[in-house]
Amino acid sequence: MKNKIVKLAACALSVAALSGMPVVTYAAPVAGVCAVSGNANEQVASVDQPQQTAAETTVKTSLATETTTVAGITSTMSRIQSTGTSDVAEIQEANAAATTETGEADTQVQQSASDSNAKAAAVDVVNNSTSVVTAEFNDVAIANVESYVNVRSAASEDSDVVGKLYTNCMATVESVEGDWYKVTSGNCTGYIKGEYLIVGDANVAKQAGRRVAIVNTETLKVRTAPSTDADILGLVPNGEDLTVTDESITGWVKVSIEEGEGYVSTDYVGLSTEYKYGETVEEEQARLKAEEEERQQAAEAAAAAERANASKEKSSSKDSSGSSKSYSSPSGGGGSSVANYACQFVGNPYVYGGSSLTNGTDCSGFVMSVYAAYGISLPHSSSALRGVGYGVSTSDMQPGDIVCYSGHVGIYIGNGSIVHASTPSSGIKISTAYYRDILAVRRIF
Repeated sequence: MKNKIVKLAACALSVAALSGMPVVTYAAPVAGVCAVSGNANEQVASVDQPQQTAAETTVKTSLATETTTVAGITSTMSRIQSTGTSDVAEIQEANAAATTETGEADTQVQQSASDSNAKAAAVDVVNNSTSVVTAEFNDVAIANVESYVNVRSAASEDSDVVGKLYTNCMATVESVEGDWYKVTSGNCTGYIKGEYLIVGDANVAKQAGRRVAIVNTETLKVRTAPSTDADILGLVPNGEDLTVTDESITGWVKVSIEEGEGYVSTDYVGLSTEYKYGETVEEEQARLKAEEEERQQAAEAAAAAERANASKEKSSSKDSSGSSKSYSSPSGGGGSSVANYACQFVGNPYVYGGSSLTNGTDCSGFVMSVYAAYGISLPHSSSALRGVGYGVSTSDMQPGDIVCYSGHVGIYIGNGSIVHASTPSSGIKISTAYYRDILAVRRIF
């Protein structure tokens, strides 16, 4: 099925180019690919741009394919509840009547329907009524579950569990057996019932992915308009990744930062699409073991820091205005202690690249320095902080959790609020945790 789709799409491209019709493409990966890097100018073509030849189209497609990279398991989606080992299919099966097995005829009908859909998609491409990418998403599946669904070794609920797919994880459909799909997601290959997957829906697949711009210059200037003459909205350090919200302007992309949405030149960022993937049983076990070790190390470090501070009830420092201000030393090793300690620095200044809780810090420097007081070493990078500790859902947030956004990070203090080093104009302050889209929540203790 996949080969047929690729051939049809390629044929459609050639027909469209030879007939003089503009071919509309989108900056999204081909089916089964997790990330496509490159310049937006090479991946996005507007109908207003000059007509391309079939050869040019083939070259650009080849370039995009060669720059494809496969990401590992996304840790923010790998949280598993400690109870409930049954997969979604098993849970619902207990409340439903037994169904008859679907035979070979059903498989042939579904395969025939898939082929027909692929042919129809290719015809739409030729008629310029849909994008080539839409046809290429025919074998892409997105997990449509609240938490996770088990991946089985065979098309049966009695077969062994070989892995898990989590909410909005992406997989590639390998084949169809009755009402089961054989899929591959990351390193996990196995079977999932079709009712827990959304297959062939380009819009759902694109929404499940996150389009990102990775900074590849020392300090990226985010501007208020797509022009080097526009005012600077904010600054972002090298290596950070930002959520892309618009790619319609040649040479520029709109991104989300703490100060709002602004524009960056594609000369200084690499563009890619992140997808979330499932994990094998072995990968799950290794991850859980590593997370438990991290929790133990964090608790030991916090205890050591508490002993070191036992003889000091107060530590004194000076704020940026030169006036003396007292701050309580960290006590305890739980998340609530972290949150309380962090809140006493509200009102102190924001300084890009800084890490001083009293004289000026940026967002990641703030989180890093707060946790350093508890003997815990964290990176000075909002993107890197999305990989520390272990992931929890927004509904399970507790004081002390690290809340991550596009280009920003803060510390959850409870009651739906965070404390964070926001902007140069506002400094360290308290905000609602939901004032922006949350990318991840990480717990240290």
